[in-house]
Parts: sequence; C-alpha cells; structure tokens
Amino acid sequence: MRRVSVLACTLMCAAVAAWPVARAQTPGRGYLSYDAARPQGWAVREYLTSINAKLPLWNSAKQKLIDGKQIFSFTINSLDVEGYCAAAPHFDYIFFEMQHSTMTWADIEKMIAACPRAGVPMIRLPNELEDTVQKATDIGAIGLLAPTVDTVEKAQSVVRYAQFPPLGRRSQGRNQAATIWGVKGIDYRQSVNANMLIVMMIETPTGVANAYDIARIPGVDALLVANGDLGSFSGFAPGSPRYEALVTEIHDSAIAAGKFVGAVTTAYAQRGGIPGRTDWADFRMNWNGPSFDGWTPRSTGAGGRGRGANPQSREAP
Repeated sequence: MRRVSVLACTLMCAAVAAWPVARAQTPGRGYLSYDAARPQGWAVREYLTSINAKLPLWNSAKQKLIDGKQIFSFTINSLDVEGYCAAAPHFDYIFFEMQHSTMTWADIEKMIAACPRAGVPMIRLPNELEDTVQKATDIGAIGLLAPTVDTVEKAQSVVRYAQFPPLGRRSQGRNQAATIWGVKGIDYRQSVNANMLIVMMIETPTGVANAYDIARIPGVDALLVANGDLGSFSGFAPGSPRYEALVTEIHDSAIAAGKFVGAVTTAYAQRGGIPGRTDWADFRMNWNGPSFDGWTPRSTGAGGRGRGANPQSREAP
C-alpha cells in the first residue's frame, strides 16, 4: 500500500470535503441536478484558493477559463517547429497529439524549446502512467489531456503524477520545463501545480456513468466530450437523442462538480451549432477552433501538418 504524507492527505481530503454534492435547486437536463446560480468552474476556483495559488495564473488558457471565456486549440501531430512557432501565439493552447501520432517526446521538446512561452502547450497523453506524465511535464507542457478516462483511478493517476508534493508525486528532475516557465519572477516549482490544466476525455458509456466522480477529483479542471469515440463506443449516431443524452450527462456532471466542460466537436460551442441544443455557451474547454485574433494557418495547418482554425469567428458566451 502506498503511503501518503499527512499534509498531502489533509490538503486533498479537505478540498474534497469542501465540495458539496450537486445541489438539486435547478434541474439539469441529464441525470444530475446542479445549482445554476454558481458559476461554472466554482470548484476549480475554490481548489486554487485552498492551495494558496497566486492569481492571475501564468497559464493563460486556464486563466481564461477562470474568467468565464471559451478556449480553442490548434493541433500539431508531427514535428513542425516552424508551424508550431507560427500558430502558438494565436491560439488559446496548442494541442500536441501523442495518442494517435508517431511523434516522439523529443519532437515535442524541440518545438516547445524553439519558441518558449509563445503559447500554452498541452499534450494528449498516450496513457496515465507515471513515466508518461513525467515526460510530458518535464518537457514543458502546462496542460494534460487524458483520453478514454473510464475510472476514477485512471484520472487520479494523471493528477497524482502531474503535481509536485504535497499534492502529488511528481518527481523533480533537471529538465527544460523550469527553465522555460521559471522566468520574470515565477517560481516554477511552487506555482506549477496551480497552473497545470488537467482535462479528462470522456469517451465511453462507462466513462459517462463515472463522469461526476471523475470530475470531483481535486486537481481535475475539466471534462471534454470525445464526440467521435463517444459515438463509436456507444453505438449511437451523433445527433441522435440517445447520443445527445450522453453528451448532456457529461455536461451536467462537470458543471455539478464545479468543473469546466467542453467538446472535441466545436459546433457544441457555437450558437445553433447543434440542432436542439441551447447550451453552447457552457462548452468552454474546446478542441480545434478559431484563433483569438483572426489568424488562420496556411493550407490544412501550419506547415500543412496541423489541424487548426475553423473560419468561424468567436462569439462571447
């Protein structure tokens, strides 16, 4: 059995105890009810307060969520230093694809190092294991996206190894992360726990059933609807009533737990984007979408390798 320090247990247990169960004051559209008067992400804010986080955060993507804004990404799925450096300043975060690509950790390390602090690097992890999370954080990622999260245990593993003690079990080594982010008076070791953006992708009916418990984990910031695989694993056609019911359950689970919610299909974050849905403004943490300044990549992406901005403009929620 692993032993956890008394301080770590005290901090994490206190955070959990401080989070009330979903309030049944305003009915949700799914199987949960939540208090619509509380702002989305209230538990994230309370967690940051509990660990004495210094605000505003230097992770601009996470700070935008805290400020109630929608965020969108640009995807990089192969080594493309020029493309990354061109796109990074224009998007809320850059999404490095490590689940469905042949990129190496060294590839991503090179891109982040080539134009440090040009944007917010976020990695979709291939798994939740310690060495995987350690590599992602060591090379400078300040956002982690865990795919196919079905259980509380899988989500806890990502959080545990993404955070330094006393909150987690991240090892402190010699790496470029501290060099990149520890500038302008920033103490990387002392502030990165608060600034790490940790997101869980819900992709299966099992994940949907456990979504609320997953979202309540201290350190988890958001749930992301994995639209394509949600249809594949459930057997329900996207847009069908049963499919949309699953999306709604993920939506309600995140909001009831006080976390942020988003989707891979950015139509969910657009007014009228999904027929029959009026909750577009709730989808804050989103995948590929428009840049925040109107910039568009050449061809199919920066360097022809990325998947980037759709031409639609942003609409404030």
